[in-house]
Amino acid sequence: MKNDMIWKHIHAERGLMADTLAPLSPDAWATPSLCTGWSVKETAGHILAAAEQTPGNFYKELIAARFKFDVFTDRAARRLGTLEPSVLVDRLRARTTTTNHPPAPVLAMLGEIVVHGEDIRRPLAIAHQTPEEALLAVADSYKKSNLLIGAKRRIAGLRLRATDAAWTTGDGPDVTGPLASLVLAMTGRKAAHADLAGEGLATLVTRD
Repeated sequence: MKNDMIWKHIHAERGLMADTLAPLSPDAWATPSLCTGWSVKETAGHILAAAEQTPGNFYKELIAARFKFDVFTDRAARRLGTLEPSVLVDRLRARTTTTNHPPAPVLAMLGEIVVHGEDIRRPLAIAHQTPEEALLAVADSYKKSNLLIGAKRRIAGLRLRATDAAWTTGDGPDVTGPLASLVLAMTGRKAAHADLAGEGLATLVTRD
């Protein structure tokens, strides 16, 4: 997928994420997300941090975190997670046309908003359907990479097959289910396992 189309999906998903966040109650904002240790609001802060990030600021903050990526991301999520909800939403809406990003492939930014959108919506039982084209691009990216997410290692020796799209990867015992849930499982979200089936699922469940 070319970058202009990737940005089209990123901007659309950011706008829909802002729509999801805008009417949330204080209790909903405080709900634990699928990101361990982060509330819905802190995960939204992380989404905003990525959307506002630039290469220069990325390196500045990473150096301040002594090159510990988990510390770097946690600091930004918690800092922006203290914003008033309306401010957070407005700032995210302002990123539905911009194309700045950290020093990473643009496709990584699509994965960022797709996965973290589910991190927020699923605990709140909010349904969302990411376009199949976007999910396919993210799934194809994750299946061959261990960078940060470790998806390639996590699914090694297994055959993942989507039940709602023409997508399959790997060889070995089957793990089947909706493509969005397979993408989440590839990133280590164990909450997605309930949507999956197949003789390979027992192995996937044991992997961090």
